Amino acid sequence: MKIAHLLAAAVVSLCATQAFAETLQLSHNAAPGNPKDVASLKFAELVNEKTDGRITVDVGGSAQFGDDAETITNMRLGTIAFSANSQGTTSAVVPEIALLGLPFLFQNLEQAEAVMDGPAGDQIAEAAEKQGLVVLAWWNNGIRETSNSKKPINTPEDLKGMKIRTPPDPMTIDIFTALGASATPMAFSELYIALQQGVVDGQENPLINIYSSKLQEVQPYISMTNHKYESTPFLASKIVFDSLSPEDQQAVRDAAVEAGELNRQMVRDQTAELRGILEAEGIKINDVDPAPFVAATQSVYDKWHEQYPELVDQLVSSAKEAAAK
Repeated sequence: MKIAHLLAAAVVSLCATQAFAETLQLSHNAAPGNPKDVASLKFAELVNEKTDGRITVDVGGSAQFGDDAETITNMRLGTIAFSANSQGTTSAVVPEIALLGLPFLFQNLEQAEAVMDGPAGDQIAEAAEKQGLVVLAWWNNGIRETSNSKKPINTPEDLKGMKIRTPPDPMTIDIFTALGASATPMAFSELYIALQQGVVDGQENPLINIYSSKLQEVQPYISMTNHKYESTPFLASKIVFDSLSPEDQQAVRDAAVEAGELNRQMVRDQTAELRGILEAEGIKINDVDPAPFVAATQSVYDKWHEQYPELVDQLVSSAKEAAAK
């Protein structure tokens, strides 16, 4: 009789667990194999493990659940739970996040990570939460380079008259406008065809995005402009996150940080490897002297400092401290 009661209790417990199991969606725009994609899948695995199956995460890569802008809207409405989103798109509702992309602010990924994991990153996360988005972790997208179909870019003058696709991000638009290009905002999902058809002459992205989305097939020139850093803000809908138990909230945060470590390491490793791989495929890659590019984009700093003086000063100061370590 005792065994029968134990079995019945186990069945009830299992049914209760299944009844309260929840499937939440995670959206991103990256191609399979991109560090953003791999880390998102790892996050899903970790959440399931850390919540003992109470939460299952359904990952929709390659914009299956909508592009980044649609995802931000749906997260603020509570209909999508998580997103490995883009810095530029998120800045449409959290303008402060654009400041991570100030021109030539960071020289390497480790420096950017140190700043994002410090007080400046916390301040931007507070601004995001006011807009219905919880920053669970700061992942990497990389430092951005410029590709095009016409010629190597050695000086800002080489960009004059070129149509360069940018994300719908005011910081990147400001940078390329200051450099003399015709900045053309466009969703990433539309980029390959636009390059193939000559709608735009070039674009700017980290090498990992160029390679994983095969942009080199239609962009024979890559110039290592290193003009800005790009984070991947890993976000939760505040509506959804607040609905979770404190235990599951912590599990989700821990999973985001752990998956973020994988993302960051992949970005570092692939960034180091991809130049040689692309050159072996016949892509012409050139380094640039940053000085004229830095001088040409000083107006961008002036504009954003006028809007956010304290945060810009904090970011610049934190970047210098991180560089000195």
